[in-house]
Amino acid sequence: MMRFFKSGKKPVSRRTTVLTYGTFDLFHSGHVRLLQRLKAMGDELIVGCATDEFNEKKGKTAVMSYEARREILESCRFVDVVIPEYDWVQKPLDIAHYKVDVFAMGDDWEGYFDDLEKHCRVVYLPRTPEVSTTSLRERVDAMRKTA
Repeated sequence: MMRFFKSGKKPVSRRTTVLTYGTFDLFHSGHVRLLQRLKAMGDELIVGCATDEFNEKKGKTAVMSYEARREILESCRFVDVVIPEYDWVQKPLDIAHYKVDVFAMGDDWEGYFDDLEKHCRVVYLPRTPEVSTTSLRERVDAMRKTA
């Protein structure tokens, strides 16, 4: 039976929007599994992908360009929208702009974004064991040394 409000109108079901950020360099199965778990938390998954300029500010160098990383993320079936991450302070602005319900990051960031709880729910998910961009880089470096 369909329930109606006193006004006689059907209730509007609200979509759940999830937001995460990352560099997503050397896209691998750990990234896929994380994005799959994030998508399962809501109806829409927005991914902020760190720009090359932002990575430079953080002292990081990605192997792949922002454009290539964005293209890979856009092709992932779990991702609905990709936005550029250009600064640390943009997160509350993005949460408000996209009407985010859940902000989620890997548990390696646990505690860093607790201040965002005044805007939305904050969740830290466990990382995929035994696979990371760092471990992939180390394996490639080791392979080069033995070649």
